[in-house]
This record gives sequence, structure tokens and C-alpha cells, in this order.
Amino acid sequence: MGGGSPTAYAGPVTSPISRALPLVRLVTHLLVVALLLVTAVSALGDGPDTAVLVVTALLAAVYVAGLGPWITRRPALVPLWGALLSLVWIGLVVLTPMGVWLAFPLFFLALNVLPARVAVPVVGALTVVAVVGFAHHSDAWEIGGVLGPVIGAGVAIAVVLGLRVASQESERRGKLEERERFSREIHDTLAQGLGSIHLLLGAAERHLDAHPGPARDLVVQAREVAGANLAEARRLVRAQGPADLAERSLPEALARLADGVDSPTTTFRVDGTPFALPGAHDVALLRVAQEAVANAVRHAGARRVTVTLSYQDDEVALDVVDDGNGAATDNGGYGLTSMRARVAELGGTFDLESTPGHGTAVAARLPLEVHP
Repeated sequence: MGGGSPTAYAGPVTSPISRALPLVRLVTHLLVVALLLVTAVSALGDGPDTAVLVVTALLAAVYVAGLGPWITRRPALVPLWGALLSLVWIGLVVLTPMGVWLAFPLFFLALNVLPARVAVPVVGALTVVAVVGFAHHSDAWEIGGVLGPVIGAGVAIAVVLGLRVASQESERRGKLEERERFSREIHDTLAQGLGSIHLLLGAAERHLDAHPGPARDLVVQAREVAGANLAEARRLVRAQGPADLAERSLPEALARLADGVDSPTTTFRVDGTPFALPGAHDVALLRVAQEAVANAVRHAGARRVTVTLSYQDDEVALDVVDDGNGAATDNGGYGLTSMRARVAELGGTFDLESTPGHGTAVAARLPLEVHP
């Protein structure tokens, strides 16, 4: 009964904000093409106007040249290309009022290819040219000829710089979330394994003189844990899921977890009929179970631990109950924080009940998509 793909260590997902800037660039290119075509058609219908056609073609050639690898791969050439493009555009503005409308995509272009400290003054200069161009062709200063370019420039600055700031913030949050996920994986795998090795070797040291046979068995167990930990570390580096889920279903992995605990007595049972879960659900529930069992073994002084996996139509639930000292608190250490965060990431609920002297119960519930 295999689960979904155990993609535990996937990198940060690209946010819609991060995809918005390339979309703005695409719209800018399309707008430039459309306005150049309109300008050329207008020039053909007026005579034709050879000078306008030549400058329009030159502007198109310079623009397309800037999209090639000889410019995009040489950042030092971008300002030179922008300056040449602006000069040709100014020539077109002098020849025809249609050229003024190209100021709007040029605003977005400047804001996309130049640093903000340079782009904003450039947009200001382009705005002045557009305003003067309107006045030149209308033989008078009109309020629309001033407000149009100014408002267009303001909108372009607000949109592009706003998206840039939002994208940077989204990227920063993504890195923090990825760091937090990586920290949880280290805690739930390597740190737990090292803790087990420490306990096993400590027990072996205490029995070494009087009981060398059992001490040797404990050392062998420590080596097995170290080998498993090394395998987990390699999978972590390769961004793969837990080794326990590589060739096993979640119920099989949880049964193996219970079988691997010598003391306290740990049992595992399944309620309902198992079915394949999303890989992220498998990973989260396995990690919660590992952490809860590890806490019962190392800290609770429990004699019995029961792990229950329950399958329902609209959710899957994991319960880990021990009869230990009940010392766990809902605002406890990193392990509890990690369990709660894993479950919350998948839209689930996490509950901890712990009463001094009466044990601890951990419950994690993850919702499932229900298809009618």
C-alpha cells in the first residue's frame, strides 16, 4: 500500500508575485510592438511619411537588439542601449505625435532593466519629453498632455517598484521558511539519531565491565542507528524524502518505528482501511510519530506507548499516547514546535494533552481532498 511521492525537502515554491514581474516585461514588449505597428500604419496613411517610417524601423531595430544575448548578458551595455533607444524615440516624438504614446511602455522598460535609483530619474526625464512632445504637436499646453504622461509615469513606478519590493519580501520569507523546514528535518532525523547513539553508548559503557555481552549488543545497535542516520543525512542532502518511506507505505514505516523501540513497549495499530496519501502527509505524520515516540522514550519514563493511525473519508489522524510522567507542555521545546508547524503547513490540527503522572497524548489530524 504505497503512499504518495515523499517529497519532504522540496525547495521554496515560486510565488505569484515572483511571476508577476516577467509578466509585466512581456506585456511591455507586446505594447511596444503594437504601438510601433500603429505608428507605421499611421505614417503609411499620411502620404506616406518616409522619415517617420525610417525612424520607426530604426527604433524597432534598436529595441529588438536590446533583447538579444549580446546585451542581456552584458549588464554594462544596458545603459548604452537604453540611451540609444531614448535618443531614437525622441527623434520619433519630434516627427509624429504617435511617438509620444511609446513613453508608457518605455517607463516600464526603464524600471525593469535599471536599478531603482537610476530608473526613477530616467522615467522623470522621459515624462518631460512626452509632455513637451504633446505640446509641440498641439501648439499649446493642454492639461491632458501634462497629466497623461505624469499619471502614466506614476502608475509605472508604483506597479514595478511595488512588485519588486513584494517579490523581494516574498523571496525572503521563502528562504526563512525553507531554513525552518531544513532545521526541522535536521532535528527530526540527525539530532534524534545522535541522541539515540548517545543513550546507547552510555548504556554500553555502564555494562562494559560487568556485562560485556549486552554492552557489545548496545554498541551494535548504536552502529545501526549511526548507519541509518548517515543514510538519512545523504537523502537530506539530495533533497529526498525519509528513507523509511522510500520503499514502504506509511503504516509499514510506523510499524517499523514501533518494532524498533525496545523500551518502553510500543505498539502500533491502524483504524480504517489504509489508502495512498499525498507524499507530504506521509512525511509529516511519520515525523510527528518519530518525535512523539522519541520524547516518550527519552523524557517521559513511559512503560507503554501506543501509536494509532486512523483513516477516514475526509482526514487522516495520528495519535501517540504514553503512560509516562506527563511532563510535556504545549509550549515546550523545538520538537513540539516542529510537530505543530509540520501539521499546520498542511492545514491540519495538532493537539497535546499532558497531565503530570498520567501520561501524554499527541494528536495530529490532516484534512484530505474529498472528490464527489
